Amino acid sequence: MKRLDLGAIRLAICLGPGGVGKTTISAALALGAAVSGRSVDVMTVDPAPRLLDALGLNARVSEPHDVDLRGVRAAARDGDEPDGGKTSARGRLRAMRLEPRETFDAIVRRHAPSPAAAEAIIAGRIYRSLAGAFAGVADYMAMEKLLELTAEPATEFIVLDTPPASEAIDFLDAPRRLLALLDSRAVSLLAPRPGRFSGGVVDMAARAVLAAFDRVTGLKLLGDVQAFVKNFEGMYEGFAERARRAAAMLRAESTAAIVVTTAETGRIAQAGDFIAALGRADLRVHSVIVNRTMRELPDGLEIERAKMPAALKRKLRQNLTDYAALKTREAISFDALRAAMPSGATLLLAPELDHEPRTLSDLAQIGAQIHRA
Repeated sequence: MKRLDLGAIRLAICLGPGGVGKTTISAALALGAAVSGRSVDVMTVDPAPRLLDALGLNARVSEPHDVDLRGVRAAARDGDEPDGGKTSARGRLRAMRLEPRETFDAIVRRHAPSPAAAEAIIAGRIYRSLAGAFAGVADYMAMEKLLELTAEPATEFIVLDTPPASEAIDFLDAPRRLLALLDSRAVSLLAPRPGRFSGGVVDMAARAVLAAFDRVTGLKLLGDVQAFVKNFEGMYEGFAERARRAAAMLRAESTAAIVVTTAETGRIAQAGDFIAALGRADLRVHSVIVNRTMRELPDGLEIERAKMPAALKRKLRQNLTDYAALKTREAISFDALRAAMPSGATLLLAPELDHEPRTLSDLAQIGAQIHRA
């Protein structure tokens, strides 16, 4: 079987519908690369803690934490894992779950003009509302964290587990949306760039509305907005520059978008729609992994040769016939998926385990068995 080769890839982004095992595949890819000798970071933005549970980490890990690979390496050397022996003592694996507010706070502290300005921003009502509720903040904070991880020379490979497909396009579009926001008329009024006209009729109208709102509600929004804008002065260009870098990173040749799905008809249709959406967003699909695929058909001759009651043989023959019908349906799904895939993308299969993956050994087994269709 020809295996998935991500040796030339620096960033692998796993995307797909919810419930197809995307988080498991992300962890399996990261673990396999680490055991083979690469320095790997894996990050999830999925709120479910399954990835961190499988890696034996606390559910609120918001910074990269080392995963103990000694047991998996020993099993591979002893041949207990598939492809045993293809292991290295050099690789390492770190895992984390993104906490958007903590990431936002860290970025402000890093890029504010002074520690006092950073603390003033973080303590303000406008910032607290923005960091906790503004649509897209979590998405963009993931991109900021990715930029931070890719800036580490020691990190050779990064795996990102994204939200379900319904949210993933917005997630990947976060850098562009932030750039649009920073270049919008509203931000121009609130935080005019050097040399731009400010204080005009529209600006005065906006201030008048906020002042009137303050008089009615007593919330003092005008003062909060003015303080927020003043404290953020000089940071807008930095956010814009990093958003441009994040957008370029997502489309780099060393970035692989990997779509994960299962063979059910509905999931295949969702994956096809998602692949088309990625194409419209100018994001290259590197490969599609069909998770939980069926094992190969057993040899029917074994049933005939076996010494067993005739009634039991009839049941086994019927089971084999039913299994063959399911395999045929699965093959039809593969054909439909191939038709939706762009030129150059690879179709890969991840056979189903006989139990729910819970350990590093389970993840290692899944990763080692991913192969070309």
